Amino acid sequence: MKIRLVENGETSAYRPVDSFSYARLSEIGCLDEVLAFVSRSRAANPEARFLCTLDDLNQCCYTSMHAAGNDRIEWPAESVDFDDPRAVHAFEVARLEHVVARLDDARYRTTWEAVAGTLRPSPADIAALVATNRDASAVLDDVVYVQRLPVSRDDLLLAGLPNGYFSSDWDVFQNHAVIRRMEELHGYRFFGIGASWLGFVADAPPNAQGAARLIEDLTGLYGHAGDASDAWRELESLARRSPTLLLCYTEDFT
Repeated sequence: MKIRLVENGETSAYRPVDSFSYARLSEIGCLDEVLAFVSRSRAANPEARFLCTLDDLNQCCYTSMHAAGNDRIEWPAESVDFDDPRAVHAFEVARLEHVVARLDDARYRTTWEAVAGTLRPSPADIAALVATNRDASAVLDDVVYVQRLPVSRDDLLLAGLPNGYFSSDWDVFQNHAVIRRMEELHGYRFFGIGASWLGFVADAPPNAQGAARLIEDLTGLYGHAGDASDAWRELESLARRSPTLLLCYTEDFT
């Protein structure tokens, strides 16, 4: 895997996500390589947390730009000099702090119960969910950007790249409800987001009871508990063998 550290305001052939971009990863062999880099980065930067981009980097950034314009989290940029890297970073810090505050504000939060059943995937979509977790590295784009964010909790990493734009997908606050549930009830930390997928990692795979609880939650979230029972059984088995979990937040998983 090639690692290229990013300097704020540098001129290069690459276009980082924003001024929080810390590293550009390419020629990635597997997701474990990315997670190992993040683990080393966390140890070297205890004051920060790290968010990875996942599937379809360009589309992820595009929809995040529009999702950030939602009136619940929008931060005005009329006075920003976008030719001044310091001014841009100051704007992005203020915007991050604003979104963090909104995610933590009970007036805007969405509950897990309100999210369950809103995507309505098909049994084929559930099969795609299982296939992606079977080969977790497939969720990575050719290039992954690692964002270094000054947030106090892993669930608040979502504020650095808020996503969920189209009306048929989960929005930013619905995604945050899912992220909180995975951490608080199942022990999965949020580590990445793409154009369609949320990435989670645990310290260790769940035991049999924990995996069963996870699948019970996911069948309630996505539906098709009966007509995709074989797929759910496989996902339960996969969960017991791997600490990573990938969940889709957009319609049409396939």
